[in-house]
Amino acid sequence: MNFVVPDFYPAAAEIFVAVMALVIMLASTFARSIARNLAYLLTQATLIVAAFITIFTMEGEVVHTFSNLFISDLLGDVLKLMIYFSTAIALLYGRGYLADRKIDKPEYYLLALLMTLGMMVMVTANHMLPMYIGLEMMSLALYTMVAFDRDSARSTEAAMKYFVLGALASGLLLYGMSMVYGATGTLEFSGVAQALYNQTANQTVLMFGVVFLVAGICFKLGVVPFHMWVPDVYQGAPTAVTLVIATAPKLAAFAMAVRLLIWALFDIAEEWQMMLMLVAAASIVLGNLAAIAQQNIKRMLAYSGISHMGFMLLGLLAGVVEGDRHFALNAYSSAMFYAISYVIMSLASFGMLILLSRAGFEAENIDDFKGLNKRSSWYALMMLFVMFSMAGVPFFIGFFAKLSVLQAVVAAGYFWLAVLAVVMSVIGAFYYLRVVKVMYFDEPVDSSPIHAAPEVRVMLSANGLAIAALGLAPQALMSLCAFALLRSL
Repeated sequence: MNFVVPDFYPAAAEIFVAVMALVIMLASTFARSIARNLAYLLTQATLIVAAFITIFTMEGEVVHTFSNLFISDLLGDVLKLMIYFSTAIALLYGRGYLADRKIDKPEYYLLALLMTLGMMVMVTANHMLPMYIGLEMMSLALYTMVAFDRDSARSTEAAMKYFVLGALASGLLLYGMSMVYGATGTLEFSGVAQALYNQTANQTVLMFGVVFLVAGICFKLGVVPFHMWVPDVYQGAPTAVTLVIATAPKLAAFAMAVRLLIWALFDIAEEWQMMLMLVAAASIVLGNLAAIAQQNIKRMLAYSGISHMGFMLLGLLAGVVEGDRHFALNAYSSAMFYAISYVIMSLASFGMLILLSRAGFEAENIDDFKGLNKRSSWYALMMLFVMFSMAGVPFFIGFFAKLSVLQAVVAAGYFWLAVLAVVMSVIGAFYYLRVVKVMYFDEPVDSSPIHAAPEVRVMLSANGLAIAALGLAPQALMSLCAFALLRSL
């Protein structure tokens, strides 16, 4: 057996992040007096350099290496850049929050970097084994981050719920992968696709495997009926950690769905699309209705996230209609655009919660936003942008994200599903507009000035303005999503 030396060049970013994680671990151990600041600065520098490496190693073509376990394509590169961006912004927003609560430790930034590495492995996996390894690396880091405030019983309880349900979902996913292997004889995505094309797979075993795969994907996206962990973990985790959970991992879960369902199982798309249809409809209905009753804004945003991920699934389920694949690129690119848009909106929404929180006070309830316009009209405007965008009000990025997936659903002929989504969006607008109402029309409970680091104020303002700017000119991001998918096929 001859060992073939793999091409390390396409995986340069992953290798760099892995090496830097070890460097940060050693540096934090031997420089304890400055470990906290050093770990933060090195982590941010790692993410920035990894972004440059990813840009410089882009080839615009599909490249396989490591015995076809690793794939480098434009889709993966775009998603990796968004993962770097969202993780870096989340760490920037959360640093002051963690420092106020005496949990700003170097281990937190190390875990964030390991989580990022796991997501990068998921995005670039061309085989179910590295996909699962990346998923577990990301998940284990997140479980630990949720429980990072060891003095908080609520955080510990949330971490236990997340860990137990996450282990169950990982088991379902692994069992599904084993059944796909039994049906096709391979775990490589292109090999599975080839077996389906040649009709050599055992259809009965394969369909059971697909059910388990869809269940695992739905858990990581946090959609019905695998949504039980989302509100409790969002509320129980420190807000800085909730911000991390609500952003970059959604992009990794989207990549997992694309690689497993579209790259590997495209020839049986009509079967798994029906599963996603039920899941998406249930998520949009339950997410919007349950959010209305919430007074805790973190739980409200959790149910909102369930609804948004249901919308994102609308794009994935509208790709193939009665064997016609002409809608596929438009549908899948709309789903990718929605996922990226949701991450940008989530960064701003939880960033505002962190901005209003301070030592000894958690801005968790909707009433904590009362009179924000009188305390700071600028940040009230930024929060208004976020709430309007999430509600789908023209002309913000959230409106065009919803419009693009609804157009894909209508083009696929699922009119009833589009009508249901629109009706639920109108109902869901209530709880977003309630936040706007208390900011502008209620008297402030707390009149103290808002304190935050200058870089947080600048970035949060830029985040809010980006939501408005991308709403006015969404075409560039939409075209990038479509181009990335087209060049990766």
